[in-house]
Amino acid sequence: MPLPLPGRPRLGQASFLALLLLLLLVGLARPISFQLPGKARKCLREEIHRDTLVTGEYEIGAPPGSSTGPSANLKITDSAGHILYAKEDATKGKFAFTTEDYDMFEACFESKLPVGTGRMPDQLVILDMKHGVEAKNYEEIAKVEKLKPLEVELRRLEDLSESIVNDFAYMKKREEEMRDTNESTNTRVLYFSIFSMCCLIGLATWQVFYLRRFFKAKKLIE
Repeated sequence: MPLPLPGRPRLGQASFLALLLLLLLVGLARPISFQLPGKARKCLREEIHRDTLVTGEYEIGAPPGSSTGPSANLKITDSAGHILYAKEDATKGKFAFTTEDYDMFEACFESKLPVGTGRMPDQLVILDMKHGVEAKNYEEIAKVEKLKPLEVELRRLEDLSESIVNDFAYMKKREEEMRDTNESTNTRVLYFSIFSMCCLIGLATWQVFYLRRFFKAKKLIE
């Protein structure tokens, strides 16, 4: 029976380490922050799988030295224009929704502050958007199901591994669709090339007979 090489993790250990690394990366996710000028509109887009829980927190800070406070609208839509969340005069809040299909989702912040004659200080926007495993509240799940800390971590790893499997399945499906598209394109190019060659051969044959008849009419050839 072959023994594993020293210093090299086995397949099961490597998979477990990969899951721990991905879990660590999920835990290290940081909110997105940017400056929103007066009368400006900025949007953030992200592709999200179907049947995925999406949660988020946002906070809009007032411009330095401004007495009016923050003033901006928030709207989250899909590629079809369906509004999933909207808030006017947004300052701070949370949102949550579940996707129905794989789509491109867009979160837009639109400033309502006037530009004025001078330069109006920008508003600071902080957005913390999570989806999938990172959007689940495992503390609440532990309280409801009365899970121990180790069971909670195992649940988190189970959900993460399921998410990875779903991602690989989706990538495989997209690869099959792209392969089918390439094969269909190659077939169409082949048929178009054959059609073009037939047209060129037919045109060349017609030119030969036409020139032959023309030269005979001019009595240049017999």
